[in-house]
Amino acid sequence: MELGSLKRVHCVGIGGIGMSAIAKYLKVKGVTVTGSDSAHSEITHELIALGIPVAVPYAQSGVPRMADLLIYSEAVPTENPDREAAKSRDVPERSGGEFLGILSAGMKTVAIAGTNGKSTTTAMVGLILEAAGVDPTIIVGSKVPSLPMGNVRVGASEWLVLEADEYRAKFLQYAPYLAAITNIEADHFDFYSGIDEITKAFQQFIEHVPESGIVILNADDPISRDDLQLTVPPVTYGFNGSASLVAEDIVVQAGRQRFKVRHTEGHGKVLGEITLRIPGCFNVMNALCATAVGLSLGVRFDVIADTLGRFPGIWRRFEYVGKVPQRVLPAREPDRPVVISDYGHHPTAITGTIAAAREFYPGRRIVLLFQPHQHTRTARLFDQFAAALRHPDVAVISDVYAVSGREEGETVSSADLAAAANREGAQALYGGDVDASAQTLRSHLRPGDVVIVMGAGNVDRVARELVRT
Repeated sequence: MELGSLKRVHCVGIGGIGMSAIAKYLKVKGVTVTGSDSAHSEITHELIALGIPVAVPYAQSGVPRMADLLIYSEAVPTENPDREAAKSRDVPERSGGEFLGILSAGMKTVAIAGTNGKSTTTAMVGLILEAAGVDPTIIVGSKVPSLPMGNVRVGASEWLVLEADEYRAKFLQYAPYLAAITNIEADHFDFYSGIDEITKAFQQFIEHVPESGIVILNADDPISRDDLQLTVPPVTYGFNGSASLVAEDIVVQAGRQRFKVRHTEGHGKVLGEITLRIPGCFNVMNALCATAVGLSLGVRFDVIADTLGRFPGIWRRFEYVGKVPQRVLPAREPDRPVVISDYGHHPTAITGTIAAAREFYPGRRIVLLFQPHQHTRTARLFDQFAAALRHPDVAVISDVYAVSGREEGETVSSADLAAAANREGAQALYGGDVDASAQTLRSHLRPGDVVIVMGAGNVDRVARELVRT
């Protein structure tokens, strides 16, 4: 399929973060884009404002008769009305992953993969290459404040910076020149049987890199370090002194964290210092991965450090939303509770996010509202979730967010999880649905609290509602 020949494209599931990026990319390229989804959302309204018509629900949308192609989200089933309409009209279709694979094959692709941190790292890498004058195309699975269109930038060069999603092995359709992996953990149990199958997928992903290409791995991640088989030595990064690029002398102070970067090859030269406006050791690792990518592509360290120093973070990744207003909780200005929104939905993400909050807000009470995402994930990682929920001072757990078409039925409840967390020493409360959980959260707020609203489902709206005046 020649992408340059496309004139009219219909996107099904256009309200998803990945599909919306594809729609915006095509719009900038001069393609007439239409879309459909099950309901309107913040993202669909953004697309409409850009001149992309979005019809809801699917059954009422209708695929344009002159469409050259239908692109569908992997979350959309075969029996979707729009997909069936396209088939009856002989309109060819491709999944979002297939489309990105075709795009990737025609460009020099930098693909960032990993269980955690890939969105932030992709955004960092894209902005570094933009600052270096590379003029890349960037496609990321989140909104980036520095990008006018949020999750996509369309550049004029051959370079593509692409978030490589392992779900349903989508990243195996990409053609990376450079592949970076942030870490590998067990996840997506509705598709992968376990960690061995996930590791196999990541192995296949790096095998797509040509002999002339580059592989970048986290030296502190045991699976990446020990289980992946490479034909050429990778560039590595981490706190581990054996890595090619090492972060050391980390200092957290006044809402910033800074660290030195040492290149261990040769005489172990310190390249300089990086200061981040975003918290957490995991973000030091994300920044170090982005630094390794930039250096591997010939970007000067000072350009990398300057770009990372200005990096504000991305949507729903330890995103500062605001403060709880006086009408909700009377408190002096310095003591008004801070509200953070985070997309994390894995035990490792909970642990890292709470640790980051304690670093940036020392001495303050951490109150977490957590919405588990999928019954399969919650059940398979149940003990790890229970242990992770010990870390906040108070944890309110809402009902599990079930993803349509990705669940085999309820196998575990959030009430079970709260009870298990309490057996681990947590102060956990079962909150019920999102609205009831929000009320429980409000009833437990105190002046000076740091509130973290966490999960990949619809719980983010609680964070936005909390700060409304």
